[in-house]
Amino acid sequence: MLGDIAIENLGVIASSSLDFSPGLTVLTGETGAGKTMVVTGLRLLSGARADASRVRTGADQAVVEGRFFLDDLDQNAQTAVKELLNETGARPDESGEIIATRVVNSTGRSKAHLGGRATPAATLSDFATEVLTIHGQNDQLRLLSPAAQLEALDRSDSALPKLREKYAAAFSQWRALAKDLKARTESRRELAQEVDRLKFAIDDITSINPQPGEDTELLALIRRLQDVDTLREQASAALIAIDGVDDGDTPGAADLLGGVTSGLVGSDDPELAEFGERISALTSELSELSRELGRYLEDLPADPDALESSLQRQQELKSLTRKYAPDIDGVIAWRDKAESKLRSIDVSADALDKLKEEVDKAKTVMLQAGAALTKKRAAAAQSLAKRVTTEIQGLAMPKARFEVALEPAKPSPTGMDEVEFRLAGAPELEARPLATSASGGELSRVMLALEVILSADSIGGTLVFDEVDAGVGGRAAVEIGRRLARLSQHCQVIVVTHLPQVAAYADTHLHVSKEVTDATQRSGVEKLNQERRIEELARMLAGLEESDTGRAHAQELLERARADRESMV
Repeated sequence: MLGDIAIENLGVIASSSLDFSPGLTVLTGETGAGKTMVVTGLRLLSGARADASRVRTGADQAVVEGRFFLDDLDQNAQTAVKELLNETGARPDESGEIIATRVVNSTGRSKAHLGGRATPAATLSDFATEVLTIHGQNDQLRLLSPAAQLEALDRSDSALPKLREKYAAAFSQWRALAKDLKARTESRRELAQEVDRLKFAIDDITSINPQPGEDTELLALIRRLQDVDTLREQASAALIAIDGVDDGDTPGAADLLGGVTSGLVGSDDPELAEFGERISALTSELSELSRELGRYLEDLPADPDALESSLQRQQELKSLTRKYAPDIDGVIAWRDKAESKLRSIDVSADALDKLKEEVDKAKTVMLQAGAALTKKRAAAAQSLAKRVTTEIQGLAMPKARFEVALEPAKPSPTGMDEVEFRLAGAPELEARPLATSASGGELSRVMLALEVILSADSIGGTLVFDEVDAGVGGRAAVEIGRRLARLSQHCQVIVVTHLPQVAAYADTHLHVSKEVTDATQRSGVEKLNQERRIEELARMLAGLEESDTGRAHAQELLERARADRESMV
């Protein structure tokens, strides 16, 4: 449920806040007073496209903020909202309420926030799907589209969404396989060429058989081979300095230090003995260095052809890195990917026959799912037609008949059916498509009837109707007010209206007024008490808010509506 909304610098509204109550709330006021801006603000909170022209003249930005209560929503809607909040990181405030905000700059850019987190406008749209539904005159026109009519039919029966989901999965599987078969059949020659190219490349790499990291290791080896003589001389000189020469005439550092160690270690002078221990440690370290240098010399390449063979190997690896990847690890990864792709390409007749069998099986599954969906839609169409007919006959269209025509169609993601809503003005007349048979007022009543039926099972959401009663008057207006009141028993309903017969049924009556000066114009919103409400209804009836007759008529209208509402409980 929508708790309140605050609007700044949106159209003629400089700054205003509205508190909404459960039940039916109506907004009334003179044409151009700013009622539509309230709906525009709600549309912005629903993720609608931002329009810089809506920013109040002279202001840098328009801001709309709405507070929503989630406790009254049905379980499915609450679960969907919680999942969305978890995905986005949005959080309710300390009262468990969710705050949605939309900022529109005069440059046309906009920002959206949900539960204290910056989000794309599309996230607001996902959130609003569960908590807020807006109907305006443009929405009536959308009702004329086949897609909207199909959506309405599928909402009319709780079993249809699951059947539609099952069919959509089967259709997607069939279409993917059919697309693959078509591509393989039409591109058989190109695929065969691709197979040859992949095989050649894989054989090229496999024949050289590169190993992971081999190019880096080989580069280090080549550098060592190129400097092997210098390295051997340097290591040998270091070894001679430590061990001396074998002729015994040239002792090494280890022998010289070893000769003095025993005398120093056995000295009675503690300090000199410490020096002996330190020299002894150096002698041990020199011995270890001597062994390691010996191993180093032994490991130095001695094969005179090793450098040449290493350079040849390096050229082989470079032939791969020039063609497939910057380094050998990349070449190996490219080969693995190519092998995987090669396994997936099979242009043989057997492979195509097998794929065709899979396509046929998938098509059978899809057609069976589509047939089940069509069967359920046919039953739902009859039920919906009967229920809408009953509703519109109660909306001052006593002889009208509503029909839902279901025709077979080429399989698509939404099913194998085309839906068309039709209307007949009298029992003996042929029902014709809404687009050609319904006036504006009749279309409003059909849409309201559909919403009353389709929203019967939803709880706690907010329904907004923006002048959907346009082109309606008299008895039909009273019936619209009665339907909206009935709808508000389990949903919050907000209505922008010019009809006093509708406004009289409200639990809360908000009046939007506009103040115009030489330099500016601004709108404000007032919650009407009983006295002010009578005045506003009198004005709406005949512009006679100061007339005793007008006030008496308004009083009577209000009392009748109140009595009618009490009888609904």
